[in-house]
Amino acid sequence: MSKLKMPNSLPEPNINENAKIVLQRRYQRKDTTGVVYETPKELFWRVASSIAEEERKYGESVYTPSKLAREFYDLMTSYRFLPNSPTLMNAGTGLGQLAACFVLPVEDSIEGIFDAVKHAAMIHKSGGGTGFSFSRLRAKESVVGSTGGVASGPLSFLKIFNCATEQIKQGGTRRGANMGILRVDHPDIMDFIKAKERDGELNNFNLSIGLTEQFMQAVEKKEDYDLIAPNTHEVVGQLNAREVFNILVNKAWESGDPGIVFLDRINRDNPTPAQGEIESTNPCGEQPLLPYEACNLGSINLGACFAKGKNGHDSEIDWEELRRIIHLSVRFLDNVIDASIYPLDKITETVERNRKIGLGVMGWADLLFQLNIPYNSQTAIDLGERVMKFMRDEARAASKQLAAERGPFPAYAESIFGETNLGPYRNATTTTIAPTGTLSIIAGCSSGVEPLFALSFVRNVMDDDKLLESNPFFEKALREADAYSTKLMEEIAKVGTIRKMDHLPESLRSVFVTAMDIQPIWHLKMQAAFQKYTDNAVSKTVNLPNEATREEIWDIYWKAYEYGCKGVTVYRDGSKMSQVLCTGDDKEKKDKEESGALSVVQDRPDVIYGFTQKIATGLGVLFLTVNEVNGKPFEVFATIGKSGGSITAKAEAIGRLVSLALRSGVEVREIVQQLKGIGGENPRFMKKHLVKSIPDAIAHVFESRYMQGDRVDASAASLNKELCPDCGEALVFEEGCHICKSCAYTKCG
Repeated sequence: MSKLKMPNSLPEPNINENAKIVLQRRYQRKDTTGVVYETPKELFWRVASSIAEEERKYGESVYTPSKLAREFYDLMTSYRFLPNSPTLMNAGTGLGQLAACFVLPVEDSIEGIFDAVKHAAMIHKSGGGTGFSFSRLRAKESVVGSTGGVASGPLSFLKIFNCATEQIKQGGTRRGANMGILRVDHPDIMDFIKAKERDGELNNFNLSIGLTEQFMQAVEKKEDYDLIAPNTHEVVGQLNAREVFNILVNKAWESGDPGIVFLDRINRDNPTPAQGEIESTNPCGEQPLLPYEACNLGSINLGACFAKGKNGHDSEIDWEELRRIIHLSVRFLDNVIDASIYPLDKITETVERNRKIGLGVMGWADLLFQLNIPYNSQTAIDLGERVMKFMRDEARAASKQLAAERGPFPAYAESIFGETNLGPYRNATTTTIAPTGTLSIIAGCSSGVEPLFALSFVRNVMDDDKLLESNPFFEKALREADAYSTKLMEEIAKVGTIRKMDHLPESLRSVFVTAMDIQPIWHLKMQAAFQKYTDNAVSKTVNLPNEATREEIWDIYWKAYEYGCKGVTVYRDGSKMSQVLCTGDDKEKKDKEESGALSVVQDRPDVIYGFTQKIATGLGVLFLTVNEVNGKPFEVFATIGKSGGSITAKAEAIGRLVSLALRSGVEVREIVQQLKGIGGENPRFMKKHLVKSIPDAIAHVFESRYMQGDRVDASAASLNKELCPDCGEALVFEEGCHICKSCAYTKCG
């Protein structure tokens, strides 16, 4: 805990309603019973003062700890800068692990593999996410010399990592998140590419294929390329590069998985190549790291750096204010390295040797709105390059100043900077564009460098109340154009966009665009613009409409390579929910699917047990029998009224269809989504619950028994949307991850 006393004059932070909920749920300290006892003011002072305390270690600092603590507090509570979530959660506490992302090696031995599982569990428990390369593991059916047996291959061990992650609750604050990477020249690459064909498989992993320059050149020439055994380094086979690339594109079209990273390009920017190659990234792909490295991240709110034009001059960015924020933020993140208590000594050693930090941005879409610049314009692309070049140059200048005060990072002499006499710098890297899903809710700004997902939407709040929300800059622009009305905002909330609202001025419709309004090429150009001046990488999703073609995704993947991106993630709207249960490539299987002869329905055991629940409905008493296999519902029988009646027939039909869905592998949540809230002619209250119809009654039983308090919002139910497990709102896919705009849930930790 910090020794610095909170000043009496410290102002209360201005916190929006959404931020209050997120801070209480995820960041403010709680007692052993889960009751929050820390105020937002105390939270921000805890973080600011504990990070400023690290200044005491350096006698030549230009700041006193008390002065710097106040600077940090003002920086965060004005939402000009926020550090990554583990810092907000753990700074000034006994846990003290402040880094967001780690990479662990997976060695080609049982001891090495399970050491990695153990170390990942320790990191997840402390609040971090982990990245792994499985490329060192020998292929399946390779001989294991020590036992004379055969290896099971990377994919089998990947499932073990996934299962272990499922059991870790990260101190009750963050879910486990992983990245799994396999080189494209690994002999098991085709199994890895298809690893997430079945929806729900490896749910704790993002997967990416590590592409090489040699592979991409072979794609261009339609040539074969070699598969290399990692344990012997011998050529053990060949594949056609164009065919493999086409399969990657097809999988991205189907579900967005796996993504791709360009390993050679990443390693060209490796600042410490003498320490080895970079094999993997953190879970969202924006932070390439050496084995046992971690990185502390933070983001500057560009929307808060808008300077309104004076005396008739055009509005622009307040460059001097941005410079001040960058220099303070770099000092903050460098202090975080010293303040953090890492879960492994090896990580502590590697982090202190290279002292990588990753300063990024959020609020980019908000800044463009204020400047009246369309996201999908060359003006925006050019400004993105200018902003990020300024960020990189000033971050390095701040790192150079810290090196003068404290000394350069210990591995500086053997780094690319030492070899070229650049610097000296305090940090091996200074810039990263990381996901800001939760941080942007706290700051009340747009996420990262993404466009808005919706201009206006309805948020569920306490007691199922609905709250209409809209982007403040959009609302202001509507009012200035004398176009604002509550009815219009409700209309916009249904679709999220004004693209097709011809009654609104073109000047509004061209500037206030959303992710789905923008052609994919503009997403990619924006990513490349920021990547050009980013030390590490850029977390960004190329969002596509559901009707997007495989050819469009092929073009995105290829242009990402040509534009100099370090990787790319695409997501076709609704693709995960509409993909088939299991796909395959052999012709016989496809022929059976087309003819309807291939069934995925599980056979019924001879003996099966269950329960029968009595439910009063407006049409009579429903007796619902649910039989289970391994504790999960397997079949349903719904009986109401006398045999032969039309109501009985409908109940029986619903029961049969639900049974078919269960035996075909459909999840309980998906069934509840479709049945909950269906209205009937005679709704009836049952123990404070309104039963609207027979299907609604079945949904209530399933939700109560099998979803452990997890609730589904009937209004959000949709075949084409994945819903938040915390609040039931529809998830969106941006910055490389599924996130909830309502409660800040994220699948990526």
